[in-house]
Amino acid sequence: MVAYKTMWRWSCWLIVIMLIFESGSKMAESMRFDMHSGETKCISEDVKADTLSVGSYSIVDPIKSDPNVTVRVTSPHGVSYHYGDKVEKGTFAFTASENGPYSACFWSPLHQPPLTTIVEFDWRSGVEARDWSNVAKKGNIEAMEIELRKLAVTVRNIHAEMYYLRDREEEMQELNRSTNSEMAIMGFLSLVVCVSVAGLQSWNLRNYFERKKLL
Repeated sequence: MVAYKTMWRWSCWLIVIMLIFESGSKMAESMRFDMHSGETKCISEDVKADTLSVGSYSIVDPIKSDPNVTVRVTSPHGVSYHYGDKVEKGTFAFTASENGPYSACFWSPLHQPPLTTIVEFDWRSGVEARDWSNVAKKGNIEAMEIELRKLAVTVRNIHAEMYYLRDREEEMQELNRSTNSEMAIMGFLSLVVCVSVAGLQSWNLRNYFERKKLL
């Protein structure tokens, strides 16, 4: 038990360090990608429940490419949070209702001759989703206090992440226990069947030899 608790503490610290580096790397996360006529591209983001998620997209140089794309943002179970039909740009924002990968899918219509559309996409969740510059303007807050607030939100997210991972670990342990029990039962039943078949074969052979008067 002591070894397990020590391992759990080290795992928690490792998760904290990884999440801090991850949150720092996502502060300016945005991307560009190309789409050919008739092509579909989907981008997924793992979002925790009760977490704010915001995004924006726009077509780069719509004069030289297809100026319209169709966009849909859905939850892990297919609930639609945003839909834009043949749009040049747009934004979306939602609070996640469940844990899991949320998807943003882009469709480019067919064209002859084929066209290439360049899409600029930015998707942020959690502490990165908040407009900190607007918060500073409204509250007349200094830069150091803004950084402290960001750190406080990050710590809360890490705390929630650790509890989520602990719950997932308990679920996996329960699944392992139930799987081991089922395997033990199946192994016992297999042994019973094998012993029964061996006994039946032995009985049949004994009867055969007795009929042939070999025994």
